[in-house]
Amino acid sequence: MRVPEDSTAVTEPPRITTAAPGPTSTERAWRRAVAVLTLLVGAWAATWAVLTPPLFSADEQNHLNSAVRLAYGGGWPAPGDAYFGPAVEAAVDESGYPSDLPGRYRDRDNQPQFVDLEPRPDAERTRIDASTALPAPDADPSGLTVDQMTQHPPAYYALGALVLRATGLAEGRWDVALTALRLLDVVLLMPVVPLVASATRRVTGSRSAGLVAATFPLFVPQLGHIMGAANNDALVVLTSAVATYLAVRVVTGDLRWRVAVALGVVVGLGMLTKVMVVFVLPTVVAAYLLVRRVPWRRRLSRLVVALGLAAVVGGWWWVRNYLTLGAVQPVGRPRDLSKVPLLPREELVHESVGRLAQAFWGNTGWLDVHLSGRFVVTGSLLLVALALVAVVMPGARRASVVVLLVPGALAAGVLYNAIDFWTETQQLIAVQGRYVFGGIAALAVVVGIAVWQLAWRAEPRAAIGAAASCVLGVAAAGAGLAWGVTTMYQGPGDSLTQTLDRWAAWSALTGPQLVLVAALFAALAVLAVVLCVRWAVLQRGPASRAA
Repeated sequence: MRVPEDSTAVTEPPRITTAAPGPTSTERAWRRAVAVLTLLVGAWAATWAVLTPPLFSADEQNHLNSAVRLAYGGGWPAPGDAYFGPAVEAAVDESGYPSDLPGRYRDRDNQPQFVDLEPRPDAERTRIDASTALPAPDADPSGLTVDQMTQHPPAYYALGALVLRATGLAEGRWDVALTALRLLDVVLLMPVVPLVASATRRVTGSRSAGLVAATFPLFVPQLGHIMGAANNDALVVLTSAVATYLAVRVVTGDLRWRVAVALGVVVGLGMLTKVMVVFVLPTVVAAYLLVRRVPWRRRLSRLVVALGLAAVVGGWWWVRNYLTLGAVQPVGRPRDLSKVPLLPREELVHESVGRLAQAFWGNTGWLDVHLSGRFVVTGSLLLVALALVAVVMPGARRASVVVLLVPGALAAGVLYNAIDFWTETQQLIAVQGRYVFGGIAALAVVVGIAVWQLAWRAEPRAAIGAAASCVLGVAAAGAGLAWGVTTMYQGPGDSLTQTLDRWAAWSALTGPQLVLVAALFAALAVLAVVLCVRWAVLQRGPASRAA
């Protein structure tokens, strides 16, 4: 019914729409700091990528060969049936492998010194093409080198092949193609920084604690070395970091179906890279079991979905291996143990734990350049102490336990496998710290939580911790790179100029390009320190604390 104009009936007031409020100045400052720290970690790993001599990271020629093989349609042969193509065989000869780097823990009598070798001029280095990428169809396998990487699923190598094809480097010099794969790993590492910053902030409610977590990667030289190499561990690190972030969301109350689905898909994709991602599953289970004030039916239904999707997306590969090959992870190439010494029983625990810690913090090259034991012991003790703080002090114990299961399960798996092999042979092998890097995001989150606890959960004090962590992280990153230069390129009595010239001569990049990469790292390091110190200053004001 029409209402007369002079009626006293009450009409609905017009709706007023307002835009959602934008981020506060404090939030914008935090986001800028996280963004710069992300770029800094990328520049740090990229510097390692152009610093390490080509093919002087563990198994790198195998990773290169597998990516090249897929780029040229060579498929994914059964373990033990894949072989090096002529281009990679030539690359091994031209790289100077397996000569002894200057920083090697012990020189070998039967190998030349790397610094005594003459690098092949850039223009004369072998190029990859259709005639050199794959072994000749009629080649005698007994005269070829086995590429054992087909013991793993092909996800990382398919991604590497895509990069080589997209950039045109599948038909370029082998050392330039290798550099492209190294930079791919750098890109895969970079998202870890915002993931750990956001996960730590969600647990603690502290932006400053998130910044502490974001700086943690800079303290581990081995991480820069491995993530700056062509290595399938990079995709393990990324998928495990995403799973860790999602598990934090779950244990802090996010029981949405989309989170469960994402967890299952991410873990499944990780399992299409390497078996190490299986050790993330205990964290997924614990996250749903330990979340508070949620009915068990809701927890278990989402847990079943997450685990089921992980099995469908990636778990099938390992079941297939067992059913068709008789082993979950078959051996791609039998290991030569003739030169591995026997280890007495009384030294087993000390040696296995010590080697794992050493290889986590710094075993560059082919695990033969060792970081000083003082740094290894100090770093390990500090990390253990901070983990205890996070677990013992109330406020974030459930989340701390959940995320610590990732590195804990990985370390336990590595040690169990090594000790189990020792019981049969009395030889200790395969104790590699890079196998624990799937837990690097979890360790970063725990460090952030611990600093927040030690700051008595006060944001101004935690902000001082963030600034200090950034300054120390930058110093550690720079010192690690300097250590890398000297241990890889500086011969006895060499000047700094001679050392840098040798680096440029072996690199796929020119001298000016190397200077540009190093300058980018230095500039981002200064900017990160400025932003983190400024952040600490801003948090001292009452307005910032309220925000």
